[in-house]
Amino acid sequence: MGAWDQSRGNGVADEESVGNGTGIEKENLDAGALFVLQSKGSWLHCGYHLTTSIVAPALLSLPFAFASLGWAAGIICLALAAIITFYSYNLISLVLEHNAQLDRRQLRFRDMADDILGPGWGRYCVGPIQFAVCFGAVVGNTLLGGQSMKAIYLIAKPEGTMKLYEFVIIFGIFMLIMAQMPSFHSLRHINLVSLVLCLAYSICATAGSIYAGHSDRAPTRDYSISGSTTHRVFGVFNAFAVIATSYGNGIIPEIQATIALPVKGKMFKGLCLCYTIVVATFFSVAISGFWAFGNEAAGTLISNFTVDGVNLIPKWLLTITNVFVLLQLSAVALIYLQPTNEVLEGLFGDVTKDQFSARNVIPRLLFRSISVAVATTIAAMLPFFGDINAVIGAFGFLPLDFLMPSIFYNITFKPSKRSIIFWLNTTLIVVFTIVTVLANVAAIRQITLDAKDYKLFANV
Repeated sequence: MGAWDQSRGNGVADEESVGNGTGIEKENLDAGALFVLQSKGSWLHCGYHLTTSIVAPALLSLPFAFASLGWAAGIICLALAAIITFYSYNLISLVLEHNAQLDRRQLRFRDMADDILGPGWGRYCVGPIQFAVCFGAVVGNTLLGGQSMKAIYLIAKPEGTMKLYEFVIIFGIFMLIMAQMPSFHSLRHINLVSLVLCLAYSICATAGSIYAGHSDRAPTRDYSISGSTTHRVFGVFNAFAVIATSYGNGIIPEIQATIALPVKGKMFKGLCLCYTIVVATFFSVAISGFWAFGNEAAGTLISNFTVDGVNLIPKWLLTITNVFVLLQLSAVALIYLQPTNEVLEGLFGDVTKDQFSARNVIPRLLFRSISVAVATTIAAMLPFFGDINAVIGAFGFLPLDFLMPSIFYNITFKPSKRSIIFWLNTTLIVVFTIVTVLANVAAIRQITLDAKDYKLFANV
């Protein structure tokens, strides 16, 4: 029997749910795992969480990535990224299922790293990378939330004088309230609404691109890749980072931890639901946006709908697009707050007390509020979403989602060196190690080039 079939196994016996439903004895769980990562969800809930974490407003940067790749390379890279991430997320799921069958259920990415790679990998490598990328995603979504609020404000009041950082602060205050949701599982209904919202704004963005492309005020389209050879090469790797961010997740183990026992096969169903939405939204937005604006595609597609204060699409369409984006951004920021919440709960929570006792509620309220305040301050200070997007993808999503799954699988199952899966995984490890290094260099270079335009608390 091949390694892939062995990893699926022949089923899993029913296990008595203990602790928070994880199948792990309560005394072996810290407050973060016990209170935040409650294992009560179905595969549908898993699908909602996956969709919110992947199909997010970062997809509105895909036409910008196409501007550095061109038509053929852009579509090929987008399709390959979909195939590779779907495959990689299934690899992680298989490893998690396998260890759950062996009564070693792993609830967090850093747990996987410690168990599979050895002590210290979770605390000093994978854990910090995951924390940085997830908190960076919160910063990016808070910034984009402020930009969406400002866009809605200027549509209603073109001569308005409110600054971007003011809207970022307003969005941050809303997030401070939402951040008090007690557990990952408690977000399931919010993330169902988020799934509907991502479909809604993707339809609006696609329709807006088609409308703008056919209007009398349509911009002159140029699909060539501009700039010097060096600029084009680095642009390609920057585009890889943007695409990686769009497909990035970084919290697959934490999402699978929310599934009630037995876990077998549920993550695969959730991923199938998620990637149905991915294909419908990513390709429609990327292709229509690049078709309409060519190499002038902005860091986020909505920015292209207004040129020099003139709207290229109807005001009502621009307004509802921004409203849908704004509403989903709160759900996306909330889901990426969960690793931070879990860490804070583990540090300051008390497993011997009830989750909603004063002993646990007071530090939860205090430290979650501080984490949101820090993210909001950073977003207001550094309002350059496109560059932030590339750095997040290069530093975190590429290694966590494209590189680590193959490493985890090969070490856990030790497939034969004659098997296709061994060489496929090994190829992915080598290729994405190189791509990760180059994408980080490209992302940092882009920030260096754009630094002259940076201004703290800029009103962009």
